Amino acid sequence: MKIPPVKGTRDFYPPDMARRNWIIDGWKKVSIRNGFEEYDGPIFEYLSMYQIKSGQEIVEQLFSLQDRGGRELAIRPEITPTLARMVNQQINALPRPIKWFSVPRLCRAEKPQKGRLREFFQWNLDIIGMDNPLADAEVIFTTVDYLRDVGLTENDIKVTMSSRKLLAAFLRNIGIADDALGALYMLLDKKAKLPLATFTALLNEQVSDADTAGRILAFMETKNVSELRKTVNFKQGDDVDEALDDLTDVVDWLGKMDVGHYCVFDPSIVRGLAYYTGIVFEVHDVVGELRAICGGGRYDNLLRDFGGPSIPATGMGMGDCVLEILLSQKGLLNVPSHKQLDYFVAFVPDPALVFEAEGGRTPEDEAVKLVAQLRSKGYRADFTYEASGLGKQLKRAAERGAKVCIIIGEEFKEHKLAVKDMTTGDQDTVDKEQFLASLSC
Repeated sequence: MKIPPVKGTRDFYPPDMARRNWIIDGWKKVSIRNGFEEYDGPIFEYLSMYQIKSGQEIVEQLFSLQDRGGRELAIRPEITPTLARMVNQQINALPRPIKWFSVPRLCRAEKPQKGRLREFFQWNLDIIGMDNPLADAEVIFTTVDYLRDVGLTENDIKVTMSSRKLLAAFLRNIGIADDALGALYMLLDKKAKLPLATFTALLNEQVSDADTAGRILAFMETKNVSELRKTVNFKQGDDVDEALDDLTDVVDWLGKMDVGHYCVFDPSIVRGLAYYTGIVFEVHDVVGELRAICGGGRYDNLLRDFGGPSIPATGMGMGDCVLEILLSQKGLLNVPSHKQLDYFVAFVPDPALVFEAEGGRTPEDEAVKLVAQLRSKGYRADFTYEASGLGKQLKRAAERGAKVCIIIGEEFKEHKLAVKDMTTGDQDTVDKEQFLASLSC
């Protein structure tokens, strides 16, 4: 009986693995050059950790299990709770700001869709211990730094950003009660995915006062930070002013970092999770055919919710699924072939050809020995397991993309190697020791 892979998971054959490594290696390279340090945690945690962050409804969205001791565990659907737990454990010993990144394998018990699988890899960036808007800008900059690095331009992607702090201040300012904010956030987060008429009808169901609903809609339609106060007619208030100042500062910093042209203000970016407290953002393809490439924002209360001190934090997460689809569509998956060799060592398969001066070794023996020497010097080198004809071996060298094919034959009695350039077809005979000496270690 053939057993297929579990729905929503992927098998990584060598070409797929090469793409995965190329993406992850890029994430790590950009993280490190932007000053982030890598961390990781266990693939499963106590179920209660995820309930603290996301509520009881998260149970239906993850894979949970009970261990032999009756403890309720879950395979991690995200790594932010692990981050909070780890930081809290050593909070007094960690220098601030804490700038960490991780690339965990995550699992969610969701219905597989385009760009969303049950098992995936995610790039996480977090800055903890800094409430300066510059930290929010740096998370966004590092995100764009990677996307720019792989060839995506402002014509391909856009960073849509808003402020949960500003939204909360505005909603309270117009009379929305605190206990109604959570449900309203969830609805506002769906605005971009719903027809305007449908969204308006749902908004009117939650907000019975027509004038208040109209002001919320006007806020959600505003596209310019500088015009926001005038458009929505805010009342004066420290919370509103502070939120507007933070948002303005982030926009200014992004301009100074020369990535402002990637970014647009969009108040419909709400991010449904309740733990966001300030700047929030998502990255989308400009055409709008795909899910968000990534999302993030400020979450100043999370460490406190996990039993630690109240410390400001901001971060983002980018999954590999949507990213790979977009890069493939744009022809930007420039993955180097791991099959390509520096050297392929072939040999003349003549049983009568024995090198007495080398202890009676055969051409095949010498080929294997030379490959080992090349590998020890850091070169990608290979040979054939079968004593096939020289023509077949040369064909195999070409299939492996070898730059050079070294042939061990009759001339080896004089310690000579036949060296064939696989690109030009030129072939020379060189002294073996001189050849090895010419290789850099």
